[in-house]
Amino acid sequence: MTVLRAWRSFDMRICAGFSPRGIAWFPAREALRIVQSAEPRGPFPEPNTAMTSFLKTTFLLGLMTGLLMLIGGILGGRGGVAIAFVFAAIMNFASYWFSDRMVLAAYHAQPLDASSAPELYSIVNELAHSAGIPMPRLFMIDSDTPNAFATGRNPKHAAVAVTRGIMRICTREELKGVIGHELSHVINRDILTSSIAATLAGAVMMLAYGARWGALLGGFGGRDEDERGGIIGLLAVSILAPIAASMIQLAISRTREYQADASGARLTHNPLLLASALRKLETANERVPLEAAGPATAHLFIVNPLSAGGISRLFSTHPPIEERIRRLENMAAGRSQ
Repeated sequence: MTVLRAWRSFDMRICAGFSPRGIAWFPAREALRIVQSAEPRGPFPEPNTAMTSFLKTTFLLGLMTGLLMLIGGILGGRGGVAIAFVFAAIMNFASYWFSDRMVLAAYHAQPLDASSAPELYSIVNELAHSAGIPMPRLFMIDSDTPNAFATGRNPKHAAVAVTRGIMRICTREELKGVIGHELSHVINRDILTSSIAATLAGAVMMLAYGARWGALLGGFGGRDEDERGGIIGLLAVSILAPIAASMIQLAISRTREYQADASGARLTHNPLLLASALRKLETANERVPLEAAGPATAHLFIVNPLSAGGISRLFSTHPPIEERIRRLENMAAGRSQ
């Protein structure tokens, strides 16, 4: 009954309680800010929608951490669970504090200001002011492939990066739609969420890789190995765990992309601006994928920077562009999803 009352009152101490004994590390202070940002603020989502999305994402992150601990348990018993949990906590903390610096450095992004990119600076400043957040730092990626992403653990430490290509092919209005989408990620703390999800997925895959080698070498030995499934258990984990981790990360990413599309459309007061930009970006990225992009950071971009043709589209962290455009057009027409 106590838990039920806390749930109904959206008591964020529940999130803090996950830390010592629960399933996922998630900063309680950040969780509180997420809920506060869900309050009615002009163009942003209704509180119930934002809270539902937040709870769903928190559950999926917990599921991912549980998977990581399961692998640790198979590899090392109770000690493996403890090691896996500590490993997840350390990786989460590092991702939370340093993800923006790491991803910007990975793409050799260069800082921009009002003198070097006046039009972009004007758009970002206008939308940030409308959203009630500080002006984020701006960066340019030297690539002709049109794309963009936002990073940073919260609005005070946010950064928006665009490629040279997107500045060339998008009109000012379309660029406004793109920036509205990215600032919505900042407002909704999606950068934090996606960074944690990517880190946990990577940790699961690394442990699964170790399990695969353990199986090939005949197991890790020890009297408790048969109880943990032996070589067959290691093989099963090495095959199934990466698939499960990828599917969970995909579900998180798609949920946040749809929400950012809707929030960005409300911020710019015109869903068709983003819809028009998405058409251009998808076509260009399918033709010339971003060379520097990798699977670990692909989820950050507004459209998938990797080649995703055929069956690989089923495992993309981005929702289908056609569905995103359909939802935006329905918003513009005042129709329900």
